[in-house]
Amino acid sequence: MAASCVAASELLNNIKQISALRPKASYAVRAVSTTSPQCHAQLPQRARSAPQQLVGVVGLEIHAQINSSTKLFSGAPVRFSAPPNSLVSFFDASLPGTLPVLNKRCVEAAVMTGLALNCAVNRKSLFDRKHYFYADLPAGYQITQQRLPIAVDGVLTYSLLGGKKRNQVMRQNVTIKQIQLEQDSGKSLHDDVRSQTLIDLNRAGVGLMELVMEPDMSCGEEAAAAVRELQLILQALGTCQGNMSEGQLRVDANVSVHRPGEPLGVRTEVKNINSIRYLARAIDYEIQRQIDVLQRGGTVQNETRAYDSKSGETLPMRDKEGLQDYRFMPEPNLPPLILYEDDASLPTGIDACQVVVVQKIKEGLPELPSVKRDRLVQTYGILPEHSFTLVNEDGLVDYFEAVLKATKKEPRKVIGWVTNELLGHLKQQDMSVCQSPGSGEPECPGGTFPAGYTMDGWQTWRIVCLAGLSIEDAEDIYLFGTMVTGFRTTPLSGRWITSWNS
Repeated sequence: MAASCVAASELLNNIKQISALRPKASYAVRAVSTTSPQCHAQLPQRARSAPQQLVGVVGLEIHAQINSSTKLFSGAPVRFSAPPNSLVSFFDASLPGTLPVLNKRCVEAAVMTGLALNCAVNRKSLFDRKHYFYADLPAGYQITQQRLPIAVDGVLTYSLLGGKKRNQVMRQNVTIKQIQLEQDSGKSLHDDVRSQTLIDLNRAGVGLMELVMEPDMSCGEEAAAAVRELQLILQALGTCQGNMSEGQLRVDANVSVHRPGEPLGVRTEVKNINSIRYLARAIDYEIQRQIDVLQRGGTVQNETRAYDSKSGETLPMRDKEGLQDYRFMPEPNLPPLILYEDDASLPTGIDACQVVVVQKIKEGLPELPSVKRDRLVQTYGILPEHSFTLVNEDGLVDYFEAVLKATKKEPRKVIGWVTNELLGHLKQQDMSVCQSPGSGEPECPGGTFPAGYTMDGWQTWRIVCLAGLSIEDAEDIYLFGTMVTGFRTTPLSGRWITSWNS
């Protein structure tokens, strides 16, 4: 330490002597600290360029269960929570001699989803075998579309609430690389007590759409917003019910970090995410974990990780350093899937009921969430952030429009009550709009409410007490007295009060 101090002192004296001999030259002379090894951190910003901050990069692989009464390649029914191995055909069990028969409904669902996501729908697509060996895959391979999927190059536009007060709707895009049809595997149930693994093949062969999203997102909030928008679109189309708790919508997140302008870092795949809220948390945790590893001088491993909702952490499952060879090969038992543009393009002698016509599906597309938000703003004069809330909450748009129809009140007053009072109470009760006993269209004798038919002061006070609201809310409750009284004077007696009292 003494030697270092002497050397530093001599260096400082030399610099001062040089400065005296050459006064025209300009030197930045500063005291040299020898007490801390981190002295380089005290350099001025212009003396060295600080490295850019690491940012997250997120891509998604989503498996959406097609809303169909039968499986993709067999006539076995599809039903959740059926007794184990009760919905298994000979083909699902991979018995010798059985052949696949393509489900037309599944093809139509994939085409409709591709059109709604602005994809290019391939008029010819192919099926392939993806080989891997697992107990819940009886055939030893999965039928999928690796070479030429049914739809490619789409764009999903999703909305986020931003700004200082998080009341500004911001729109962003994520690229849909492809949508492919494939069959689901069975389900393995691990019994640790008995050291057994039980196999349920009810899910084997169920039709799936795999949607691959490019790594255009940077955090968990963006990924969650994109998945929620996709969920709303699929539900509006009727191609997937989107119930994540029942495995109808499964999300795998590919997460990496890098500095802008540099190549992408090593990615990890996060699995076992069964809700949109957990998806955001898992991605944000994994991004921060990778940043911490790199800042400590470590290396991010290419691995599969699972999200533990209790601890809020991602845990390693298996290493992915070795590239797995799935030995893809063309499916010999299925011919190319041919789609037709319109009825005029059908070959002579082909029954239109036996083929898929893209134009007919395009004409049957319903109102999509983005269009519905714009319609609500234009029709009722509400704010974009209010339309965002209405559409994103299941059943809230129908409820809002039913209240407007029943009460004839000003839309802006109704939207304030619905988004603040109603949603606030339901969230306290951990209930959705559809689960609320007071949901549904208000009814009254004759279909309309009598003019001037409102609650008296006692009824208003009763509602305020049951809802646990403040005295200031009494005026708003009284404003909607017609609606409340209507509920109490119909066969739906007590529905409204029950919803607040539950």
